Amino acid sequence: MDMQDIEKGTDSPPRKVLVTGSSRGIGAAIASAFAGSGSDVAINFSKQGGRSEEQAKRLAAEIEAMGRKAVLVAGDISQKDAVKKLFSEASENLGGLDVVVLNAARAPFKPIERLLERELRALVETNYIGNIFCVQEALPYMERSKGHDKHIIFISSLGSRFYNPAYPLGSMKAAMESVVRDLSETLFKRGVAVNAVSGGLVKTDSFKVLRQFIDGIERIPEGLFVMPEEIADVVLFLCSPSSRGIRGQTIVVDRGLSNSLHRNA
Repeated sequence: MDMQDIEKGTDSPPRKVLVTGSSRGIGAAIASAFAGSGSDVAINFSKQGGRSEEQAKRLAAEIEAMGRKAVLVAGDISQKDAVKKLFSEASENLGGLDVVVLNAARAPFKPIERLLERELRALVETNYIGNIFCVQEALPYMERSKGHDKHIIFISSLGSRFYNPAYPLGSMKAAMESVVRDLSETLFKRGVAVNAVSGGLVKTDSFKVLRQFIDGIERIPEGLFVMPEEIADVVLFLCSPSSRGIRGQTIVVDRGLSNSLHRNA
């Protein structure tokens, strides 16, 4: 039985899902997967008038073609007022909030020791503080929402545990994996399950940039690259009854890549 069967087999209303940074890439795949499972979705993009808004509108049209509701909510998660507004709009337009997927991220590709002050502050404010803003704003809406289990899922990456000379985002992903562990305990009694999904080398539009900074990436077999939909599959699993025994964990989705990582002599 898949998620769609579970949703359609009940009399409860559709689940209400917000995915941050969901206009493209992994976030868009997750939003689309939830819609395909019968959920209504809030699509978050960073600012109005840009390319991300155009992408978000295209995704919304695709979701509505599935017969599901799609809500567009602009907002830079590093800004507390913007986070407050985007969660208020998402909950009001969806009629509640059951699932929050923390996917939005922003970081330069450069060694940590070369980060400018503004880059360092943006790194922390978006990828750590911003995610915590999202959790804080989401909780009241999630606790008031009825009819479905509540979940917060953080999207991490292998950079949280493996060295990359130009990937300072990895340190923020590692920090957030610790936050996931802690939140899973503090929020459990409030009825909210918290877990994370760590993706390997995922084929998105940012991959063209990433390949400039990973030596030997061209030698990695094609079969070890992950598609965004594979990340989405695991997110849906973690939001299903089948995951009830999983709490505060980071599930790695990398087709086994990290099993064979080694340093060339």
